[in-house]
Amino acid sequence: MEENKEEHFIKNIEIKNFKCFEDFKAEGFGRVNLIGGKNNVGKTAFMEACYINNSKKNLNHMIRIRYVSDILLDLWSEIGKKFINNFIKEEIENYDNNQIKTNVDDLKVNIVFKSSNKASKSEYDNLYSLIIDNELEDKVDHYLQEFDSSIEKFRIKKSKPYCQKNGEFYSLNEFGDGLGKFLYFIMFFLVNEKSIVLIDELENGIHYTNLDKLWKIILSISKQQNVQVFATTHSKECIESYARVAKKLEDEEIGFIELGRNKKNKLDSVVMDSEMFQRFVKLGNEVRGW
Repeated sequence: MEENKEEHFIKNIEIKNFKCFEDFKAEGFGRVNLIGGKNNVGKTAFMEACYINNSKKNLNHMIRIRYVSDILLDLWSEIGKKFINNFIKEEIENYDNNQIKTNVDDLKVNIVFKSSNKASKSEYDNLYSLIIDNELEDKVDHYLQEFDSSIEKFRIKKSKPYCQKNGEFYSLNEFGDGLGKFLYFIMFFLVNEKSIVLIDELENGIHYTNLDKLWKIILSISKQQNVQVFATTHSKECIESYARVAKKLEDEEIGFIELGRNKKNKLDSVVMDSEMFQRFVKLGNEVRGW
């Protein structure tokens, strides 16, 4: 009997009385899902709901994050040999009184809530240790070269990240934040097969001219590693790039979730499959919320 590769995917969600959500339902999610909407409409809260539900039910792990002197705490939890990197932007408390449900039962996957914050040296070190353990160094170098063909390889030396160029190793910092973010995503996706990944403000730190490269990597590795992705954006360029690259790769396992408020001022959504989303973008329709 052939294994269902999508058995761990979130296909629908129901949220009641959580933050800006009163009675919200959405369904029809794909392997990769981009979430758009106006500022402060509830994109991050939607991601938090997905994270809380699956963290609580399936990982038996409750995380509360508070601001301390205006510095966001970065908490790392190790589950087996997987890491969860939490950058939730607001304190989350008493969610037991609220209702957040998805259609996923007995989910045993790694879930990451990743903000646009720059990854630390220890994060690269931890991820690269997993890359070595799984003998994935060549794959990291392959995908990294799709971002910059002049980069020959990536290595960690004395707990510091380096890239080789023209036979010489240079600190990752010398290549700019964009390369660092690409590298982080490449390694994280490679070591987290059969996962759900939540990425807040995907385009931050990436120049718009590199968005196609980023989407090519995310779409390619997520398919290879059987990873479901939810990412938020408020960038028209990011949305157009997503559509363009998915069409070029003939990837129909994508979706677009448009959040907005209906006539009753309640948060609502339009979930587009690949065909509907591509048609909307082609016609030049606004898909950044209403």
